[in-house]
Amino acid sequence: MEGPLLTPHVSLTDAFLDEVQKAKGNPESSFTVDNLRLVVADLFGVVMVTTAITLARVLLLVLLHPEVQHRVQKEIDEVIGQGRAPEMADQAHMPFTTAVVHEVQRFGDIVPLGLPHMTLRDIEVQGFLIPKGTTLITKLSSVLKDETVWKKPFRFHPEHFLDDQGHFVKQEAFMPFSAGRRACLGEPLAHMELFLFFTSLLQRFSFSVLPGQPQPSDHGIYNFLYTPAPYQLCAVPR
Repeated sequence: MEGPLLTPHVSLTDAFLDEVQKAKGNPESSFTVDNLRLVVADLFGVVMVTTAITLARVLLLVLLHPEVQHRVQKEIDEVIGQGRAPEMADQAHMPFTTAVVHEVQRFGDIVPLGLPHMTLRDIEVQGFLIPKGTTLITKLSSVLKDETVWKKPFRFHPEHFLDDQGHFVKQEAFMPFSAGRRACLGEPLAHMELFLFFTSLLQRFSFSVLPGQPQPSDHGIYNFLYTPAPYQLCAVPR
């Protein structure tokens, strides 16, 4: 679906409704009120659920890797401090925190099979004919855990997204939201939510295992979405 570029002062819904008006009488247009309902449902349904699961995963991983937690908090203290709330503009100055969020998404692999897609026409891929109307399921795990791409594919390793100078580097194989024209529409929103929620939490709290309790496992439960097993933690104000 092609559409207009959004400016900071125009919401997605307003822009979509403008295109609906322009497309009146065009039966081939994808700009319809029904499609708008689906887009909004995706943004506020799917994105909220996956963001909540990712936040549960990121807290679990900083719980299990206190050295990562301390390093993130050091970066927060140096860039943001305690006197104001985090802003998206801070992300450009926080390479390690950004790397941690990306690594949680890679390692957490929340939607390992992605969402089903369908071919709109006959297409040939690497010598194989895929007929029009075929439902395709992409195994995102095969990329996110590719042993030829990632140094430690089955371990939580934020350095996957840092170069030798400590600068953030987004890897081509990072695609937890799928890829191409049908990638998840909510990816930008999810990136903003995860950065702001994560930095806000670690700015105000330190997280640890409950006294006397065993360390939780970083293995999850698969039910279409790959979610962390239930766990408890201790949040101490900083």
